[in-house]
Amino acid sequence: MNKAEVLKEIIAQRRSIFPKDYTEAEISQEIIDEILHSATLAPNHKRTKPWRFKVFKGEEKAKLASEMQAIYKATQSEQVFLEKKYNDIGFKINKADAVVSIVVNFSGMVPEWEEIAAVSMAVQNMYLTCTANGIGCYWSSPKLTDHLKESLTIEENQKCLGLFYLGNLQE
Repeated sequence: MNKAEVLKEIIAQRRSIFPKDYTEAEISQEIIDEILHSATLAPNHKRTKPWRFKVFKGEEKAKLASEMQAIYKATQSEQVFLEKKYNDIGFKINKADAVVSIVVNFSGMVPEWEEIAAVSMAVQNMYLTCTANGIGCYWSSPKLTDHLKESLTIEENQKCLGLFYLGNLQE
């Protein structure tokens, strides 16, 4: 199979795969590094490299789950609070082997939409690399991430665009 055929196959197979379908098997650090490296190869105007990623694993990931649940509880009135949604937040984060925060850094050198587009292309590279490695993944952009500025050390010129969940599909 030539490179173009392999690429077409990977693109055609790319899907969002949710944590409920992840196994308990750990993703090697080598593959996580490969996924993040592929993100940095995305095109970006004036080489601003506007992406900022933070990987949450283990205890840090469990802390993120608790924090997201606490934010949900604090920001919902009793009338709209759903116990199921509260539990789902924790389940999804804890079921994933790793969660990567997706943050855009606005340089001021190019229009903001271009830097958001560059980060989106970086995430597409992550999706394709996950697909090529048999890793399940999906990009979620819950409104709750607006409240994670401190945890993600988000600066004034930055915005969290969501979380990228990763999980193994094979034991």
